[in-house]
Amino acid sequence: MPKVGMEPIRRDALVNATIAEIGRAGSLDVTVAQIAKRAGMSSALAHHYFGNKDQIFLAAMRHVLTVYGHDVRAALKQAKGPRERLEALVEASFCVHQFDDEIIAAWLNFYVLAQTSEPARRLLAVYQKRLLSNLVHELRPLVDDAAPVIALRIAALIDGVYLRQALRDRAMDNRSATRLVLDAAETWIGRKTNA
Repeated sequence: MPKVGMEPIRRDALVNATIAEIGRAGSLDVTVAQIAKRAGMSSALAHHYFGNKDQIFLAAMRHVLTVYGHDVRAALKQAKGPRERLEALVEASFCVHQFDDEIIAAWLNFYVLAQTSEPARRLLAVYQKRLLSNLVHELRPLVDDAAPVIALRIAALIDGVYLRQALRDRAMDNRSATRLVLDAAETWIGRKTNA
C-alpha cells in the first residue's frame, strides 16, 4: 500500500527531474524513463501520475510559471510607483532562479511545444497575457496610449534575451539581462515623453 502523502512529493520530484533532463538534453528529446530515473522512481509511476511526457512537461512549466508569479508578486509588493514597478517586473523575469540554464532550456522547449500542443499554447497564452497586462498597467501612467506598444516591445525583448541565452549567443548574467531590457524601456519611454 502506498504511503499517504507521497503523491505530492513524487510529483514534485518528477517536475524537477523533467526540468533537469530537458536542461541536460537542451530539447524535449528525453524519455519518461530518463525523467523517472532522475526522480528515483519507475516509468510506470511517472505515467501513473501524469499520463505522458507532454503532461509531465506541462506540469513542469506550470511549476515554473507558479514560481515566476510568486517572484513577480514579491517584487511588485516592494516597489513604489509605476517606474519602480516596471523595473520590478523586468527584474522578476530575470531573477537568478528564473534565468537558470535548466529553466531557460525549459522555456525554449515550451515555446516549441506550443506550436503543436493546444494545452501548451493555452498555458503560454496565459503567461503572455499576464505579462503584457502587467507591463501595460505600469507603463500607462508613464506613456499613456503608447503603453501597449511599448509593453509588446519589452515582452519581445525579454523573450529575445532568453532565446539568445538558450542558444549561447552572447550569454549574460541576470543583472546584465535586466539592465539591457530596462535601458531599452527607458529609451522607448523617453521618446514618448519627449514627443
